[in-house]
Amino acid sequence: MIPVPGFEGRRVAVFGLGRSGITAARALQAGGAIPVLWDDGVSGRMQAEAEGFLVEDLTRADWSGFAALVLSPGAPLTHPKPHWSVERAHEAGVPVIGDVELFARALAALPQGRRPRVVAITGTNGKSTTTALIGWVLKQAGLTVHIGGNIGIGVLALPEPTADAVYVIEVSSYQLDLTTGFAPDVAILTNISPDHLDRHGGMQGYVAAKRRIFQAHGEGRTALVGIDEHWGKDIFDALLPRGGWATMVTTRVVMVGGGPRGGVPADQVEDRLPEGRARYFKVGHLVMVEATDGELTADSVMIADLTKARSLPGRHNAQNAAFAYAAARALGVSHEAAVEGLLSFPGLSHRMEAVGRLGAVRFINDSKATNADAARQALASYPSVFWIAGGKAKDGGIDDLRDLFPRVTKAYLIGEAADAFAATLADTPHVVARTMERAVELAAADAAAAGGEQVVLLSPACASFDQFPDFEVRGEAFRAAVLSLGARPEPAA
Repeated sequence: MIPVPGFEGRRVAVFGLGRSGITAARALQAGGAIPVLWDDGVSGRMQAEAEGFLVEDLTRADWSGFAALVLSPGAPLTHPKPHWSVERAHEAGVPVIGDVELFARALAALPQGRRPRVVAITGTNGKSTTTALIGWVLKQAGLTVHIGGNIGIGVLALPEPTADAVYVIEVSSYQLDLTTGFAPDVAILTNISPDHLDRHGGMQGYVAAKRRIFQAHGEGRTALVGIDEHWGKDIFDALLPRGGWATMVTTRVVMVGGGPRGGVPADQVEDRLPEGRARYFKVGHLVMVEATDGELTADSVMIADLTKARSLPGRHNAQNAAFAYAAARALGVSHEAAVEGLLSFPGLSHRMEAVGRLGAVRFINDSKATNADAARQALASYPSVFWIAGGKAKDGGIDDLRDLFPRVTKAYLIGEAADAFAATLADTPHVVARTMERAVELAAADAAAAGGEQVVLLSPACASFDQFPDFEVRGEAFRAAVLSLGARPEPAA
């Protein structure tokens, strides 16, 4: 746990007692604060009382006595309307912050020579894989690495800071909205597409929240920005006058010698590149990294043949690898060690995860694809698929995936969205299966009957909450259904 100083002897309101709220309360208490906890749900309050925390009804509290409100990222800050606790805090002039801001303040309170380094990752899609991949690459290079935030362990539950450590933190737009002093050494924006618009009041608010990951950008800091969408390109352009180092990451071939046109071998950089560019490459200062199918290039230097990386198929995974490579180099990892880490990555559960094989049929778990843009990455990775989709649909459903329907041999639709997705698919072969078990059974039979190498892909393009508590449980349900058919688990990469 990371103790949070700065509130010694002062009352701090904590609303929302899920994972981040309880952890924040523990960290505040360890730093000397008096956390006062509340949740709209009885179970959260009971857990807090069982741990000995002070639980008070914040709807009746005197807010003038609070030093801050630590808000759960699940409670709305501004839209559709501010949570009642936010309104009470604003009326009393109490600052509203979140667990990532507490983490930032804990690190800022350390003497300069004892501060660890921080890599922070956000984006609409790809952030979890990028976070896990960066952590893996850094660990393989021998660094002390702690991974958490919006993925896995809450950020304040990670081990106490040491000077040699690197924290690799996934941060959501909700968490970023609750920060004012978050200052990662390497800040990453993977991409932006419409998502969570109800919570941010539209696209402008969503982009503004994502941009906050760069709020401290300047001298001594590195920004890695996906520029395939105009929102990312605009953010990158705005960073340039602020000092520090900024690197563009794209899935398009831009520079001469990049992408499938090849590039200068890394061991020939000093001989074949101008002195300035060779020097920048050597210290990990990259201008542009291009992530094309099966290949990474950086400033016309050939970085890696990703066809050798079994767990990184498709252009979207090449983009994730580009961020991981650039982040590792920015932290002083050598080119050779960074590439070795990429190629040995075992993959992330529920994201393009090979879970089993039945004869010539492979089953791929992409349960983490909770919107159409994420599902696009998976569908584009295979020439043909037996596609399991559905759940609680996001705005627009799967309308934006129509160009990929020719790759769908047949679709198997589950959950609330089944009927709406069936209407969108129209003439594309499909069946409304309703449940995961039925969808897997039907897809496996059809794929086997088709003959040859086939792929059954779970990539729902939906939230899970109609049938499952989260995407992880949904992915495990898929895995269980596959294995129950007699499929043998895929070996680790």
